[in-house]
Amino acid sequence: MPPIIRTRSLDKFYESGYGRTYVLRRIDFEVDEGDFITIMGPSGAGKSTLLHILGMLDGKWEGEYEFLGHPIHSMKPKHRSALHKQHIGFVFQSYHLLDDLTVYENLEVPLSYRKVKRSERQSMVGDILDRFQIVGKKDLFPSQLSGGQQQLVGVARAVIMNPKVIFADEPTGNLHSAQAQEIMEIFEQLNQGGTTIVQVTHSEANAAYGNRIVNLKDGWVVDEQGD
Repeated sequence: MPPIIRTRSLDKFYESGYGRTYVLRRIDFEVDEGDFITIMGPSGAGKSTLLHILGMLDGKWEGEYEFLGHPIHSMKPKHRSALHKQHIGFVFQSYHLLDDLTVYENLEVPLSYRKVKRSERQSMVGDILDRFQIVGKKDLFPSQLSGGQQQLVGVARAVIMNPKVIFADEPTGNLHSAQAQEIMEIFEQLNQGGTTIVQVTHSEANAAYGNRIVNLKDGWVVDEQGD
């Protein structure tokens, strides 16, 4: 089977009066279905930038990127956006929940983007609340939740549409160790169920959940470990 993600000579740079400042250089990267990949490296290495490009949250780069066989590098933004909504879940370090919406309403947001019928939305949100054991939190606002609970909702929101790939950017960076372990065990279960996961982390403990580690330094892939 071909990889579900493939990049070739992917570059990201910023123009300045002194020329180009590169954030990523000639990234050749492949992800197979069912992988659990960790991107590691020092601060400023380009890890989050790469994740945002792969997750189609950043469209300004050069090179080739194929996702599920689609040439992302030659697609119009609206088509990229449609692919993102259909196949990708994204988990952020800072949760990115909507402060003026309840937990229930936050979980409903990705379903409304996909124009899921109201009755189906209620069923899907109910299922995910149950699965993540947060039924009792459904009418609370993010400010009424702990950091761990907010991230739990963030993960639930990312998986509610049953995405092909979950991208997670330092998903446990703001959590204490017990909360972090809970989040990583959820990712492990999702991966065992067939969801492909690509995470950025500084944590060796988090990296141990995956099957491959890709190390970046100064925007370059310097080595890979694992399968």
